[in-house]
Amino acid sequence: MNVIINCRHMDLTENLKTYAEEKIGKFSKYLGNITEATVTLSVEKYRHKTEVLMKVNGLMIQAESITADMYSSIDEVVEKLERQVKKYKEKTVSHRKNKKTPESAGSTEKAAPMIIKRKFYDTKPMTVDEAAMNMDLLDRPFFVFTNASSGDINVLYKRKDGHLGLIEPVK
Repeated sequence: MNVIINCRHMDLTENLKTYAEEKIGKFSKYLGNITEATVTLSVEKYRHKTEVLMKVNGLMIQAESITADMYSSIDEVVEKLERQVKKYKEKTVSHRKNKKTPESAGSTEKAAPMIIKRKFYDTKPMTVDEAAMNMDLLDRPFFVFTNASSGDINVLYKRKDGHLGLIEPVK
């Protein structure tokens, strides 16, 4: 992992540089795919601010902290990053588990919805009444069509009360 340290309105001491690199460097043990970590240290009056931006698998994990001491600001930002990294790891691990094994009947954890089938078809211009007739003929709970009067894509759907609903884009 490449750690880049930037400073604003202050000089970077060797001790501070070593401390920041050591604290941020420990994340490479938890996530081996961190490509870069940018640490920005700045001082504004009595506010010592630390910002960290880590690039992980194309995602950005970011945290910042403002305290009265730069070392405690670094510690606080590391704590925030730890929570985010833990959440990120839980999401990636749970997705992998759900893809490999089918969900068991006794499982209480709800899996994230996945797209398992994709269909493509032409939407022909028609009136709402024609779309309702087509939806009824096809016995579908919804029907996507191009509205002949507006030229927009609309969705017609069956409601629980037995009537129909129409979804139109806002102009």
